[in-house]
Amino acid sequence: MPPKIDPYAMLGVAESADDEEIKKAFRQIAKRLHPDINHSPGAAVQLADITTANQILTDPTLRREYDRRASQNNHEEFIFSLRVTPSKRSVVPLSEPQVVYLLAEISADARARQKQQKHETRMNLTLVLDHSNSMAGTRLEKVKVAAHQIIEHLSPEDIISVVSFNDWANVLIPATYVKDKVSLKARISLMVASGGTEIYKGLLAGVEQNRLHLGPKLVNHVVLLTDGNTFGDQTRCLELAQVATKEGIAISAMGLGQEWNDVFLDQLASVTGGTSSYISSANAVVRFLNDHVRHLSNAFAERVHISIAPDPDVSLESAFKLTPHPQPLEITDGYIPVGSLESQRPITVMLQIQLPANMPLGFRSVARMVVIGDILSNEQQAYKSISDTSIEITDNPPDEDPPAAILDALSKLTLHRMHQRAQDALDRGDSQEATRHLKNLATRLLAIGEEDLAHQAISEAQRVALTNQQSDEGSKILKYQTRFLLLGTASGDQS
Repeated sequence: MPPKIDPYAMLGVAESADDEEIKKAFRQIAKRLHPDINHSPGAAVQLADITTANQILTDPTLRREYDRRASQNNHEEFIFSLRVTPSKRSVVPLSEPQVVYLLAEISADARARQKQQKHETRMNLTLVLDHSNSMAGTRLEKVKVAAHQIIEHLSPEDIISVVSFNDWANVLIPATYVKDKVSLKARISLMVASGGTEIYKGLLAGVEQNRLHLGPKLVNHVVLLTDGNTFGDQTRCLELAQVATKEGIAISAMGLGQEWNDVFLDQLASVTGGTSSYISSANAVVRFLNDHVRHLSNAFAERVHISIAPDPDVSLESAFKLTPHPQPLEITDGYIPVGSLESQRPITVMLQIQLPANMPLGFRSVARMVVIGDILSNEQQAYKSISDTSIEITDNPPDEDPPAAILDALSKLTLHRMHQRAQDALDRGDSQEATRHLKNLATRLLAIGEEDLAHQAISEAQRVALTNQQSDEGSKILKYQTRFLLLGTASGDQS
């Protein structure tokens, strides 16, 4: 089912607007989004929607029919909201490009938040579990315990499937409703560590099981847990992830220990709107897996995507999700997948855009943003929320500080990027620059009271100076823990 379109909201006109107002609004937006001048992927996506909106509102029969259905709409249906805050509401025109940040906050309907009760969500959950030789002993036993607990907490209306993999994939539990929990847990207990690690085979079997019950009212989610590198099949895994997200399946990836490829798992998860996590020890597996599934079971909306269309002379530089799980975001076919929206926790995203040089004075638009998602409890799940951001170009801007949430997020995001710059320098073979970045990171971490993390950065700086490389463990600790610092920076976060 295509996302529901409110033609009035799409064009930014009142329900009482006449034909001339509608045509004028359409022309103004279409001029900004037309592919001849705007080459951003999001512009093409949004142009199709406003064209449909214009067709509805300029055809008397279609407009009457839309108005009739809208008036009969069940007012108990939930919505979500989109609020976009720029780092500057006024800027001075410069002879060179300048950067502005947009903080996008997606929040569930206040009525859902006020219920103060668990949002009943049906799960279509697939666990894809590594049982290669390196998982032998405590690791595999903890994974079994975690899987048992997940099954115990699922309801009879939920669907579970479990795939174990090494060199091959084995469907331990074909997709089924969670009714005979004893039998399901017994199948999990049969896993034995053996063989190597080929993620694609396990992931493919997991996606195939999830497809069997795929539905718009379900949380369709695959959770991959591995402790090793996969060789030769990463491209196929990423291609599968792109197919899965188009079908409405998200993939979350959890790496255990130090021997897995964090860059690969990050990308695998980001492509689908899932999350990627670092589990430092076997003892933490149970908590990580159970916490992740618990958050999924509290979903208010699923398959949430952002479409951003900067104006033709504005460019989107980067997108980073701050909450509820900090990580860089991928732009896929004009959409940025951001995952599940919980009733009690917003999704917040920091977008970096670049404004052109020599802008004329006056107010101007910079970016149009649309959020698309399925509200699980609604009769018609698909919903859209729209925001169009403008700023003033002036020689005399008012004296104002950037919003505190943006300042705080940027200061902590800088820490994460300092570690990334150190890794980039190492990839180029510049150990001196990498050492400098790590030492600067340590200083900044000490300044905010993160002593343990600062000592880790100092240790890695010393290692790089001697060996020209970071340790696998130290690199992952710095990467994921500096991300974790971002939690709580955006308004409304309840992590």
